[in-house]
Amino acid sequence: MELLEVATREDRGWTVVVAAGQLDVATAPGFRQVLVESQYGGANDLLVDLCAVEFLDSFGLGVLVGALKRARTHDARLVLVCCRPRTRQLFALTGLDAVFEVVDDQESVLAAAQPTD
Repeated sequence: MELLEVATREDRGWTVVVAAGQLDVATAPGFRQVLVESQYGGANDLLVDLCAVEFLDSFGLGVLVGALKRARTHDARLVLVCCRPRTRQLFALTGLDAVFEVVDDQESVLAAAQPTD
């Protein structure tokens, strides 16, 4: 089994990237590649779900910061889904909760993206 499993899909105009496992020095390069390919492959807005990430280190945080910089360069949004208290605490301790848009679940972002009739 991989240390980090990543799945991507398109949903209501967003590219959704779901990560599960450990996002650390060993897995960060592969995760970065997925994000880069998504962002340069035509994705405008990126929703990164970290709810199943059990461990996140500074390398993983660096990959997310890089993705945010790419998104801002292209006038796109990058939203993180963090439902684990430990992950939320890490973002608060590093001050990154003030930099990233962090939500509790995918649906809160995706539902807002639906066109209204």
